[in-house]
Amino acid sequence: MKHLALAVMLASAGALAVAAPPGGREIIGDVSRIVAPNGVQETFKLRVGGIDQWIYTRGQDRSNPVLLFIHGGPASPSAPTMWMYQRPLEEYFTVVNYDQRGAGRSYLANDADAVRPTLRIGQFVDDAVEIAQAMSKRYGKRKVILVGHSWGTVVGMRAVLAHPELFHAYVGIGQVISMLDNEKVSFDFALAQARKENNQKAIQELESIAPYPGNTPITRERIVKERTWAQHYGGLAAYRGDFAYYFNAPLLSPEYDDAAVKAIDQGSLLTLERVLKEWLEVDFKPVTQFPVPVVMFMGRHDYTTPSQPTDAWLAKVSAPYKKAVWFEHSAHLVQFEEPGKMLVSLLEYVRPLSREAPPATATCCGE
Repeated sequence: MKHLALAVMLASAGALAVAAPPGGREIIGDVSRIVAPNGVQETFKLRVGGIDQWIYTRGQDRSNPVLLFIHGGPASPSAPTMWMYQRPLEEYFTVVNYDQRGAGRSYLANDADAVRPTLRIGQFVDDAVEIAQAMSKRYGKRKVILVGHSWGTVVGMRAVLAHPELFHAYVGIGQVISMLDNEKVSFDFALAQARKENNQKAIQELESIAPYPGNTPITRERIVKERTWAQHYGGLAAYRGDFAYYFNAPLLSPEYDDAAVKAIDQGSLLTLERVLKEWLEVDFKPVTQFPVPVVMFMGRHDYTTPSQPTDAWLAKVSAPYKKAVWFEHSAHLVQFEEPGKMLVSLLEYVRPLSREAPPATATCCGE
């Protein structure tokens, strides 16, 4: 047997020596391939809201709850970065990601000029509801768990408020409660850090848009100046001003080719110009009752969509169940920065909510 094993090893080594080496995408795709007999790994286009949208479903066991993830941006798809953090979640959930209209592969699948007039928050919400219904039916579930990240929290919150009967629970990551409040907190943080370091370039650029947001229209250019320095001081990824790892991750995605990676920026420009005004008007502070269990994952260092307004809203809102989970070593990218804690938190606080009734004892916040 030893001779046979040695022969197999030598033969394999020889094959590796002559075969063309696989690229990073192929290696990651093979490592992450779902092989469990009752697992699911599907990538397909679905006609949603009159256009084709790409769906990505992965999980080790079809009997697990369905977790529908609404990505941020606008038009920053999660599919090309999910390989970095999602694999452990797939042991406990059937995770569904999708490229929103105007994003990633959905951008490529449709005529941009035809999609442009449809880029309204209301349409994104309708899409999310339609996809939730389709995924429930496809995987034989009564409801799904809805998770929103950043821009996706605007879509997610409105989807739940419109159709609470479709969802076991809602999880907000980098939650937007009030865009204007967020922008002010983020600006104040960036300027305070710049003054602390006597960073004259940052101080000059930030003071050039002050007061912010103020009564002056919030243009893309003003947002870029504010976000550049807030993120430089760790407001996107905690403790680091360099977050190229996040933006370069799609280059290794088994779901995306080069054209799809290029489409991320194209879709972002298309979408932001259409939704910016409406997005800046988002304000959930008047929502005092939430119809389903709500769990907020909040990065302590998040100054892209700051956590303070979310914490204040959660403390006041009435809901069947609510929980604030603080990620002490995260900023805006909780799922990348503390993936272990995200998994544990989903298992402890969220997965039990997918049963017929949520826990009757836990009612509030803080950790």
